[in-house]
Amino acid sequence: MDQKRRGLRVSLIAPAEVAPENSPSASVVAQLTELSLHGCYVEIPAPFDAETPVLVKIFNRAEYFETRATVIYVKPTLGMALAFRDVRPHFLGILRKWILVAMHGQDRLEE
Repeated sequence: MDQKRRGLRVSLIAPAEVAPENSPSASVVAQLTELSLHGCYVEIPAPFDAETPVLVKIFNRAEYFETRATVIYVKPTLGMALAFRDVRPHFLGILRKWILVAMHGQDRLEE
């Protein structure tokens, strides 16, 4: 799969959960470290295989973001990059707001 990055990426730390799309109750705790309108990078000790369809949730104290995604590349024992799919308008608004927060120098979402 092409690993070219699309659009602006920002560094942002936030708690996240990732689960295989075919087993949503099997979520694994992760930590978001990079975010864009098209995807994210999460640190996770046992990343899923490339091209695995997943569900991803990212949290802060007041709200959360969730969408379906696909694993686009993996760094074994470190983490994985996810490409978002089918982001609903409500969550797209949250995503844009968080990116603006990061662009203004805040590198953590309030937990």
